[in-house]
Amino acid sequence: MKLSILAFLALITISAFSQSEVSRVWVPDLGNGKYKNPVIDADYSDPDAIRVGNDFYMISSSFDAVPGLPILHSKDLVNWTIIGHALKRQLPLAHFSKTQHGNGVWAPAIRYHNNEFYIYYPDPDFGIYLTKAKNINGPWTEPILVEAGKGLIDPCPLWDEDGKAYLIHAYAGSRAGIKSILVVKKMNVLGTKTLDEGKIVFDGHETDPTLEGPKFYKRNGFYYIFAPAGGVSTGWQLVLRSKNIYGPYERKVVMDQGKTKINGPHQGAWVNTPTGEDWFLHFQDKDAYGRVVHLQPMKWLNNWPIIGADADGDGVGEPVLTYKKPQIAKFSKIATPAESDEFDGSNLGLQWQWQANPLATWSFLNSAKGALRLYAVKMPDSAKNLRDVPNLLLQKFPTEKFTVVTKMSLTPNIKLENEKAGLVIAGLSYANIAVKHKKDGMYIVYTTCIEADKGKREKEEILLKLESQTVYLSVTVSDGGKCQFYYSLDGDKFTKVSDVFTAQPGKWIGAKVGLFATGEQKTNDAGYADFDWFRIEL
Repeated sequence: MKLSILAFLALITISAFSQSEVSRVWVPDLGNGKYKNPVIDADYSDPDAIRVGNDFYMISSSFDAVPGLPILHSKDLVNWTIIGHALKRQLPLAHFSKTQHGNGVWAPAIRYHNNEFYIYYPDPDFGIYLTKAKNINGPWTEPILVEAGKGLIDPCPLWDEDGKAYLIHAYAGSRAGIKSILVVKKMNVLGTKTLDEGKIVFDGHETDPTLEGPKFYKRNGFYYIFAPAGGVSTGWQLVLRSKNIYGPYERKVVMDQGKTKINGPHQGAWVNTPTGEDWFLHFQDKDAYGRVVHLQPMKWLNNWPIIGADADGDGVGEPVLTYKKPQIAKFSKIATPAESDEFDGSNLGLQWQWQANPLATWSFLNSAKGALRLYAVKMPDSAKNLRDVPNLLLQKFPTEKFTVVTKMSLTPNIKLENEKAGLVIAGLSYANIAVKHKKDGMYIVYTTCIEADKGKREKEEILLKLESQTVYLSVTVSDGGKCQFYYSLDGDKFTKVSDVFTAQPGKWIGAKVGLFATGEQKTNDAGYADFDWFRIEL
């Protein structure tokens, strides 16, 4: 007999829950020597990856989220875990003390050079930065501004056989006033500064509009530029090659959507395995679900790569949905990026990010109680709604269908009204279910804000007056980003909110799910909310 959603929620809430690296909602490893795409069904956009020995490392854009530049690790290109972040705080510090939706870290590149890890990342408003580390787990150096300027995006370095260093990048039309071109610049040997104004090596205006995201490689005497064009959700994967680093470059489309449902197939990274296989990681834009990561087989023919499956032999591949796993000498265990968090340790799970550079007064992990405490920080005076609040603790949607349940209690400052804490789905529009303190007690409230990015006001509905501080809050996300919220007083019987909210993407990102605590008045001591756990299930 099939469980109803309410019975299911009760079951996972009262049952023993063991935290695991393996997701309960999306596992790409099929366990039979094959995998399914996406290998990460979450918003790790603009992926770049390298192999060092037997280990693969991948990074992605993080925009205004902090910590930034997530680092993922895999042994087989299929099973990935988050192992850290290269950017603990975003520079300039004061600028990123406030929400900066869509700004911050755009498409980065990672390379291993002279026994060090190099990450180049662009901030479209400030320029191109470099951070380095001798160990992938850090410490990472304070970011160095390699070149200041507006609209310099998507950098990637290349150290040639003669020791000379170069940097390729694209331009953001919104800041630079031009796009669809790629430029190569000389760098100093250390890779810390550009040395000239550079030279345009390819103009995509006629054939490859919105050319961006270049990745620079050298193979068999050819310089290769892997770059997507045609738009994030509608484009194709382009490869350029030349015997001279400044060109002229030959052009070839090596992968497009073809007859598949994988729209866009957008920018990514070429990696090879210790056994000599070639693979390509790229992203697909899935609107509210963000930009998810796919893994494609790759082969070389006449010094041109073919990415994906080329059934008709025309040299242009199409994305695969299932395929045999890369050949790896040693067995690799099934693993996925972290999602659920029991809040039992002294550090937050690596999946969590704030909307700005955090302050110590935003949260406290009470390992003795096994709970996360969020303080009801006063909303900024300039905030029009929750989207402008920096202290939202959020993580990416883990896949298209999932359920979140959290147990929480609110301890308000009884002298203050409108302290509030709960569970939120965040994007250009948002919705949350929360506990709110009013003059006459505490209430469960359901709040929506449509077009929050345009400064629209919230709509709040009172659901129930509470007799106790502790509640269970839940949201189920289904096809199309449909979000159904629930609440429970005992963790057994869950009551459904009448409204169904449709998740929307954020600025250049997918929707996120997470926790918050806010206040509206200045005080000498804020209230707080304790979250016992945060669990993601089917």
